[in-house]
Amino acid sequence: MQGPDRLLELCRGGRMRWSGEGWLAEPDEVVDALASEGFQECKREVARHPESHAQSGGVWQGLNTQTGAVASAVWVRGGDRSLVFIEIDGRRVDES
Repeated sequence: MQGPDRLLELCRGGRMRWSGEGWLAEPDEVVDALASEGFQECKREVARHPESHAQSGGVWQGLNTQTGAVASAVWVRGGDRSLVFIEIDGRRVDES
């Protein structure tokens, strides 16, 4: 994986794993990693199940004011971990 150091640390520590389509991870850990790399939160929304009100997914966007780069994380809740899709400046962050 190529990306910010904090995301690499999550991978190396087994906290984030590529699943073929996205990352199996805890969304808050991904967001915290991006924030620690200088991305300041611009938007955060959480989707909830209409009956149980449990979190079913969400979206986060951050801006690095020093570089102008934009990062986004979109997730769908499932099982132990969520499926998280990460982009930085429109480029998908994947296992390569």
